[in-house]
Amino acid sequence: MPFLTIHVVEGRSDEDLSCLLDSIHAAVLDAFSVPERDRYQILHQHPASRFVVQDTGLGITRTSSRVLIEITSRPRTTGEKQAFYAGVCARLDAECGVAPSDVVVTVTENGDDDWSFGHGRAQFLTGEL
Repeated sequence: MPFLTIHVVEGRSDEDLSCLLDSIHAAVLDAFSVPERDRYQILHQHPASRFVVQDTGLGITRTSSRVLIEITSRPRTTGEKQAFYAGVCARLDAECGVAPSDVVVTVTENGDDDWSFGHGRAQFLTGEL
């Protein structure tokens, strides 16, 4: 946990997709201090015509390299979120060639009773985690 859904324009190579997933996970580790194997990611590829990400009036130019990252997580501090936003942009730029202007992130928070990692139990509530 956190659980990430990553959206990209279709057409990237397997190596590029692995780079994205690995770099995003590294940013999660840095910002949220979660265990290394706390990795839950799903990547969706979309036709460019079906993946519209504009600029909300900020004058941000997007390219076909755009990435939208949805995070579902237990509550995180403002500082942790800001560290993730900056860290994921820096990593994606340096490691995968994705410009910070192409990265959009949204965070949705939930509670301990909203997670089951298997066996029909809420491990945050049972004390297993």
